[in-house]
Amino acid sequence: MLAVGITGGIGSGKSAAADRFAELGVPVIDADVIARQIVEPGRPACKKVIEVFGAEFATADGGLDRSKLRKMVFSVPEKKTQLESILHPEIHAEILRQLSDLSAPYAIVVIPLLAEGNRTYPLDRVLVIDAPAKLQIDRVSNRDNESAQEVERIIHLQATRKDRLEMADDVISNTGTKQSLRNSVDELHSKYLTIADDMGD
Repeated sequence: MLAVGITGGIGSGKSAAADRFAELGVPVIDADVIARQIVEPGRPACKKVIEVFGAEFATADGGLDRSKLRKMVFSVPEKKTQLESILHPEIHAEILRQLSDLSAPYAIVVIPLLAEGNRTYPLDRVLVIDAPAKLQIDRVSNRDNESAQEVERIIHLQATRKDRLEMADDVISNTGTKQSLRNSVDELHSKYLTIADDMGD
């Protein structure tokens, strides 16, 4: 099975691209979804985060105050590294488990921090959803009601566009309409089915 990793900066359109692949019947594994699942109340990773960072990051039901935690890790880089050391091994293991359970011509694995991480994922190709910083800032500001300064700070903490593009096998420049993004995904869908078919020969 062909495994295609999707990555891109905040507000680049990764989720919209992944959603279109899913509409086309392609299995999608999303690191962000897994990250939310492993910190549900009572899960070991959730308990560990509260133990390390303090009870002020716990919600009334024993879960994590994700908004408060996000603000903290993006303002203190060492805390971000500390949080990632707890969550990333579990996310990595769950992605591998889900991949091993799949039977399809190809699968999409959405890994927002692929360029930042040092974990080895069994990916055959990397698709980068690319957008200029100004567009990222506009999208995230409108979507999350964040200030432009806050979004800019997050962008600076992520890998550069250059770093991501250097690891890309395929690139979608997401600067147009939602329909143009969908059309680009549809083209790659055909391409990936052909590659997967060739791999099976």
